[in-house]
Amino acid sequence: MAPLFPVILCGGTGSRLWPLSRSGHPKQFIEFGKSSLLAGTLARCARLDHEHLIVVSNEAHRFHVHDAVRQLPTADIILEPTQRNTAPAIALAAFRAQELGGEQALLLVLPADHRMDPEEVFTEAVHKTLPAAAEGRLVTFGITPTAPATGFGYIIAGAGLPYGLHEVSRFQEKPDAATARRLLESGTALWNSGMFLFRADCYLEQLERFRPDIFAAVSAAWQGRRTDGRFLRPASDAFCACPADSIDYAIMEKTDRAAVMPLPLRWNDLGSWEAFYEISPHDEDGNARQGDVMLEDCRNCYLHSTGRLLAAVGVEDLAVVETRDAVLVARRDRVQDVKRIVQRLEKENRPEHALHPRVCRPWGSYERLAEGERFQVKRIVVEPGGELSLQKHYHRAEHWVVVGGVAEVTLGEEVRLVTENESIYIPQGSLHRLKNPGKLPLLLIEIQTGSYLGEDDIVRVSDIYGRTDPPSAPSADHKEAQ
Repeated sequence: MAPLFPVILCGGTGSRLWPLSRSGHPKQFIEFGKSSLLAGTLARCARLDHEHLIVVSNEAHRFHVHDAVRQLPTADIILEPTQRNTAPAIALAAFRAQELGGEQALLLVLPADHRMDPEEVFTEAVHKTLPAAAEGRLVTFGITPTAPATGFGYIIAGAGLPYGLHEVSRFQEKPDAATARRLLESGTALWNSGMFLFRADCYLEQLERFRPDIFAAVSAAWQGRRTDGRFLRPASDAFCACPADSIDYAIMEKTDRAAVMPLPLRWNDLGSWEAFYEISPHDEDGNARQGDVMLEDCRNCYLHSTGRLLAAVGVEDLAVVETRDAVLVARRDRVQDVKRIVQRLEKENRPEHALHPRVCRPWGSYERLAEGERFQVKRIVVEPGGELSLQKHYHRAEHWVVVGGVAEVTLGEEVRLVTENESIYIPQGSLHRLKNPGKLPLLLIEIQTGSYLGEDDIVRVSDIYGRTDPPSAPSADHKEAQ
């Protein structure tokens, strides 16, 4: 049998999980409990005997993904120049899998942000359906529904097929409540999970048949790709010219090769705070809590604190989510509308729609602790072996205080080590670099002072991650770089 290539689609923004999920740091990278949703998906793939892992993401999230797969020896990251939905994204992965595993390489397509239990049911279903995929079937996985959910699309299963599969009679868009009840009572309806298994050549053949415009654009983008370490970058102009469409609309609703495998397990795409309420443990009053939460006479609420004490008195059926720079309060039956707030924030060009208090970089991360007129304080973490670019700033000076670990600091022509409880001053305009030469994370507090403190006030002289500085010196009118 041809080799198996898990393909993780990792380009979503999770706007309905604002304020924890932001476009610059979406839900698949956030730790809910002990690990992130992407980490859970990677662990799911590790249970399968696969040849190579392919993650499809975008430029804005490249460092998040790189950090997640850092320890995996065989993983590629395909960076879409812009989002064009799932059909083009999967086509990129299909071209890559064919290069690595031949024309008939098998693709197991998984969203990055799902949770399922027990995992063994899914693993067994994949193994069971591999022969069908190898024979040319386009397999999708349908979840056995447990309620008349209106937030999911449905797959209507038809006659039985070998390997435990069923024909696909039709796809059903997200229904209203009455239709969802009828679908549940029919016994033939399954929730559409967005997971697939098929041969790369079969997928590309069907894409060329039903959407030749998408096939041609993605093929041109792939032929013009360039490689940057683990990053594979399709040609931007060709890919941006590609029409956007989902795999369901482009292929699955039209092909005669579709088959569905029912999955009798607990599954959630964790697309809203109501979904998190459903999967969380509840107290005797029906409340679900995360973090430092104190309640008095509250019922059926979801309350999530990321740092500060969150206290509530005498409320019911609410979702309350606290982050350092924003707090969401919503009725649980209205949490699907959180995306409207995100749209307004984006329209008003407010940073809360995109920027997260904690910002990932290839060398580690930073978090703003305080800011005011002409000053800003950050908490910086540099992972072992990580180093910032050799750089200088036009408008600010910096003072670094090492809290943990050892810092190797380049300041002008001098290189010195700064250890715990020591500090160093970086004058405005001075060429400098910060590196972690140790085996433990480097933690330091950075105090910035100056007339302009935006992230685009950086002139990079050299950078091991291939980043470049802005084309000209920033002014006080510049907004923070994304």
